Parts: sequence; structure tokens; C-alpha cells
Amino acid sequence: MLELGLKVLISYLIGSLTGALIVGKLAGGIDIRTQGSGNAGGTNALRTQGKWFALRVILIDIVKGFVPPWLLPALALPGVFLDPEVSRTWLMLACAGASVIGHCYPVWFGFAGGKGAATAIGALLGIAPWLALPGVLVWVIVLITTGFVGLATMLAAVALPIWLLINGLDGQLPLLVFLTGLALFIVFTHRANIRRLLAGNENRIEKVMLLRRRSR
Repeated sequence: MLELGLKVLISYLIGSLTGALIVGKLAGGIDIRTQGSGNAGGTNALRTQGKWFALRVILIDIVKGFVPPWLLPALALPGVFLDPEVSRTWLMLACAGASVIGHCYPVWFGFAGGKGAATAIGALLGIAPWLALPGVLVWVIVLITTGFVGLATMLAAVALPIWLLINGLDGQLPLLVFLTGLALFIVFTHRANIRRLLAGNENRIEKVMLLRRRSR
């Protein structure tokens, strides 16, 4: 159990390295939590600082989600032996989840982070890269039809466990549990977006909407 606890903790600490705040510090002390929506994620970085700032933020957040589940389960840490009683599959999923939680509640930055989308993408690439295609397809379709980034992110997350069920489990129960939990967590972190959608004042990126372009 020492291995499990230590690797989950390391995953959380890696996830806590918030890309927006790291890039902001390197760019002269910019804290995007004081700008725009106040969220330390890629969307707010794009809206407040531009595409190059946002690109660096997203890359950091994806990488920190990818590394823990991809590297840590099979890594022998100094003084900590690989525990034969710990499932490598469940450990991988636990590391992935811990990195996403770390992004949203980073210990290094006062537990005020992003909403977990980019880090979740990295985690999925680390545990099941074949899930990237259906997730991206749903995200793109929703974005270009509605213009809502938050809605696209939530529906993409919800679509993944449904897609897995439709295509059969085939021994993928741990992954189904993880995807279901991840979807619920992503919806929870986007609860403010849900309130704005219901109130009719959610930010919309109109320039990516194909239907709106055609109507002009």
C-alpha cells in the first residue's frame, strides 16, 4: 500500500503544477485567475492572453496528465518496491485521477486551479489513447454547432463511458468506472458553466460556429 499511496500523491503533486500559473509567472507575473472568468485553464488563458500563451498552458496541462499514468505504475521508486498485491491497472487509473484532481485543486497555488479538461485529455492519452478520437469528435461537433466550449467539454466527457458501453466492455470494467467518475467530475467542475447556460449568459465562441457562418 506504500507504493499506491506514494504514487497517487506524486501524481497529485504533478497535477498541481498548473500550466496557466507557471506560464504566467514566466511571462512577468500574470495571474489569469484575476482576469476573465477567473479560471486557471486553457480557455480563460486564450480569452485573456492570446493563443500562444494558451498553447503553452494547454501543452503543460496535457503533459502533466499524461506522465503519471504512463510512467509511474511500472516505475520502481527508490526504497519502494513494486507491490504485487497492487493492480497495475487500478494504480494507473488512480494516478490519472489524482493528476486531474491536482490540476483542479493545486496545492502549490492555493487549491484554485482549472476545470480539468486538458489534464483529463493527457490522462486519457496515458491510459487509453484510442479513446481520444471519439472524445475529440464529440467535442468538435458540439463546439461548431453551439459555440460553447464548456458544453462541448462536458458532453465529450459524458460520451466516453457511453461509447465504451456501446462497444462492449471486454474486460474494461476498471476503465468504465474511471471514465464514469471522470465524467461526473468534469461536469462538477463546470457547474458554473451549467448555471450560465441555464441563465442564457454563457460565453459563446461564434467564429467557430459553422451554422452561423452559413447563415450570414
